[in-house]
Amino acid sequence: MTTEFTKEEKKAFLYGLTTILIFIAAVFFVAFDANDYKHVDEHFYHLNATFTRTDGLLVGDNVRMAGIDIGRVVDAKLDEHFNAVLKFEIKDTIKIPDDSSASIVSSSLMGRKYIEIDPGGSEEYFQDGDSFDQVQPAIILQEVVDRILATIENSQKNKTISEGNKDE
Repeated sequence: MTTEFTKEEKKAFLYGLTTILIFIAAVFFVAFDANDYKHVDEHFYHLNATFTRTDGLLVGDNVRMAGIDIGRVVDAKLDEHFNAVLKFEIKDTIKIPDDSSASIVSSSLMGRKYIEIDPGGSEEYFQDGDSFDQVQPAIILQEVVDRILATIENSQKNKTISEGNKDE
């Protein structure tokens, strides 16, 4: 018994197969392109920062100052205390005071993470290979939500207890 497909069924099958192949190709392109960082130019210097957590920050993500891209994360590794040591490159036309701080922030609620540098006031500047002394690790949204919910629960419990004491 041979099953013959109608012209519409064959057409629908080909559309579906083409869509799946395009989706798979897009996933592979994004996955491999995200970790394949290429230098825009060769005029940069490297800085390091050690964070207790980076949660979602990847090699190739931006480094910004005042909302302007000034560099990229080029390496990430763990130190002997299991902290994340990030190496990033900064355009050599940007001089960063050596008392500046580096923070991991998110571009939006579900957006990509990046390093934001808050410049200090020193007249001395970071040199190639220097490290930030002042860092702020990534804030985990789930932890913030959990804390807010716990605070709301506690205030409701306290309100119920105080209302119960009034009735007595």
